[in-house]
Amino acid sequence: MGNPNYTTRPAEARSEDALTQLALDLRSAWNHSADKLWMQLDPELWDLTHNPWLVLQTVSKHRLESTLANPTFQKMVDELTEARRAARERPHWYKNAHGGSALKTVAYFSMEYMLSEALPIYSGGLGNVAGDQLKAANDLGVPVVAVGLLYQQGYFRQLIDQNGSQIALYPFNDPGQLPIQPLRDANGDWLRIRLLYPGLPLWVRGWKAQVGSTDLYLLDTNDPANAPQYRGITSELYGGGPELRLRQEEVLGIGGWRMLRALNINADVCHLNEGHAAFAVLERAGSYMDETGASFETALAVTRAGNLFTTHTPVAAGFDRFSADVMKPYFTVYAEQRLHMSFHDFMAFGRLNPDDDSEPFNMAYLAIRGSGAINGVSRLHGEVSRRLFQPLFPRWPEDEVPVGHVTNGVHVSTWDSTDADRLWTELCGAGSWRTDLAGMEARIREADDARLWQMRTAERRTLIEDARKLNARHVTAWGATPEEIDAAGRIFDFDTLTLGFARRFATYKRPNLLLHDPERFVRILTNPQRPVQLMVAGKAHPADLMGQAMIRQWNEFIRRPEVRSRVVFLADYDMLLTERMVGGVDVWVNTPRRPWEASGTSGMKVLVNGGLNLSELDGWWAEAYVPEVGWALGDGREHGDDPSWDAAEAEALYDLLEREIVPQFYERNERGIPVRWVARMRESMVRLTPQFSANRTVREYTERHYIPAADAYTRRAADKGKIAVELIQWRQKIARGWKDLRFGSLHVDRKDGVFIFEVQVHLGELDAGDVRVELFASAPGGGDPLRQPMDRGQPLEGSPNSFLYTTHVPARRDASDFTPRIVPYHADALVPLETGQILWQK
Repeated sequence: MGNPNYTTRPAEARSEDALTQLALDLRSAWNHSADKLWMQLDPELWDLTHNPWLVLQTVSKHRLESTLANPTFQKMVDELTEARRAARERPHWYKNAHGGSALKTVAYFSMEYMLSEALPIYSGGLGNVAGDQLKAANDLGVPVVAVGLLYQQGYFRQLIDQNGSQIALYPFNDPGQLPIQPLRDANGDWLRIRLLYPGLPLWVRGWKAQVGSTDLYLLDTNDPANAPQYRGITSELYGGGPELRLRQEEVLGIGGWRMLRALNINADVCHLNEGHAAFAVLERAGSYMDETGASFETALAVTRAGNLFTTHTPVAAGFDRFSADVMKPYFTVYAEQRLHMSFHDFMAFGRLNPDDDSEPFNMAYLAIRGSGAINGVSRLHGEVSRRLFQPLFPRWPEDEVPVGHVTNGVHVSTWDSTDADRLWTELCGAGSWRTDLAGMEARIREADDARLWQMRTAERRTLIEDARKLNARHVTAWGATPEEIDAAGRIFDFDTLTLGFARRFATYKRPNLLLHDPERFVRILTNPQRPVQLMVAGKAHPADLMGQAMIRQWNEFIRRPEVRSRVVFLADYDMLLTERMVGGVDVWVNTPRRPWEASGTSGMKVLVNGGLNLSELDGWWAEAYVPEVGWALGDGREHGDDPSWDAAEAEALYDLLEREIVPQFYERNERGIPVRWVARMRESMVRLTPQFSANRTVREYTERHYIPAADAYTRRAADKGKIAVELIQWRQKIARGWKDLRFGSLHVDRKDGVFIFEVQVHLGELDAGDVRVELFASAPGGGDPLRQPMDRGQPLEGSPNSFLYTTHVPARRDASDFTPRIVPYHADALVPLETGQILWQK
């Protein structure tokens, strides 16, 4: 695609064309090979923004021409251009491992993406996950295209005033200075999608961001053709009230799918990264209806097999809900004319009770009812999600609610420091994070203690130097005296144990747990023989007054003279600040209330850099922790928001610091190396970095979900949806006949250490092949339950369509632990997603 029309200077020369392509490719955001290039053009602007496209747009023509005339600079451009070409053409993991798969395209939908500070369309964890997975998809060659929104202001920027209070700022994102290009149709016109809004059409414009070989399509409504009340729909991320959020999610899901179709992108898999984009499952079905003339029921039966829903929400209140009054103006016509159903039936997709007109529309419910698979983002979050969605599957055991898990991971090449990247490259080779990671553990174990400690020392020094600059800049902004600015630029010590705590300030994350006993914490920080220093960062939502109060509490604590040089609050926590912190801190602290941290990825980012974790046994740390790799808080159980438990965990946190963490850091051998600390670093790097990388996550999604979903969708779409039609007929038959299905008598015998179960089953109008009779038993102490098919025997005399079913199991448990049950069965059905009936023998 050529340059956007708004470009101030056409790219005519070959070198300028090459610079344009390099500047627009977000691969440089994690590759960093082009940093020196942009620094030469405008070092100050580059340092402030890290936006190569802005640098290229801003530099004078004279400066650009003179720099390009430099042979050294020209050589750098040529080498980077060749490296970019080679990266696109090299063999990828996906083609090598699954080149013959039916999977052709995954459409990945997310409300936010954290890809680069040059493209500020993210808030936090959800965008972090989406951005890192796109980068890993590029590395691995997985055929993903992504869809999101282009926010004119994005998430707010944070300023801390002289009183320690948060001020929210909303600078405008000029699209002409972002590394994106307008999408254009075959005639060269700007590609625009039309949605029917109350009384007026809504025009949605399309943009493209380049993430290596992966395309991210962004939609915005700031089109002059739109009514004024609609132009600001894509103004803020997570701003406004319910109606604005509904409009954004309609644009993302419905507008996003239509944009893909306008681009002739035929995705066989649709991945919903959270329920915000759930309307895409309806629009995908609508597109299938257009293409085949099928009914909505058939279209959904075909397309849902290719849809995957990933939930990140650990509490029911976190799901987006919209009242019927808010929904009606936007979806009455859509339901009737697009999907050929009533508004009442439309609302039923988002309700637990379809006949309760007072119940709001739940986007997670829609995502579940329109998908073929659902997953949480950690093992523990999978368990929590099964509990949350249990009401949708009445009479099914919680363990069998159809929600699995794929634990998140981070894009290691984005979050590794320069020193860490050098070490991993020396030991594992360049490009190791683009492979299947085999053999990495053994190679990292080869690093000796001195090499690891040298890396950690250098990383800490770099972080402290950066923190001093940021802190001095921050106090300058609110009018500090020269003495205060000088003091702000001299905080911290290069050889002191450095803790990091940075995340969204929300009550469930307990960001002020370290301040539970401030006097004890002061003693830890100021111990003259074994001092500690702490970097804090994070934003509170502008509507979260309690979160903002906790930020003030930290800043009040920092003003104490005895800790002023030991603790700093770094304002405006963003991607650049995250990169600096995770690269340099010795210990990452995380203190959420279990189980409200669905996964958490901040602590994963320190792994590659040799940082250690001190975290609650929640999210990813609940499955990652062993004593050799870090430290854990909590007892692995849930305690809600009990203040007494918070107090107990605060004491445990202080104890860990005083008795284990601080002493180990300062315990040195004759060469000045903390041997036990470095051993823990090595184990953390070896065991956890590959496991909690986005490389592993995307490979897992590909093999466990994308490829099977593509196969299932292809099978259902074949022969004009023949299998889907058969499934609908089967579901209707099940629904009609289930009421007449019943158990007769149960007989249990014990022989030679085996229980023999015999149960009578009366099938009514159903065929034996329509159901499966099973013996069920929960697993003692958790784990997978026993689901053992029972064999159909002889018909029962005098009872039509009735049979004796039998099976046997080892008599290692009480016979009362086992219960026969009947579930629907069809070789192609998703049970209980597509039909949730179940009958238990009483």
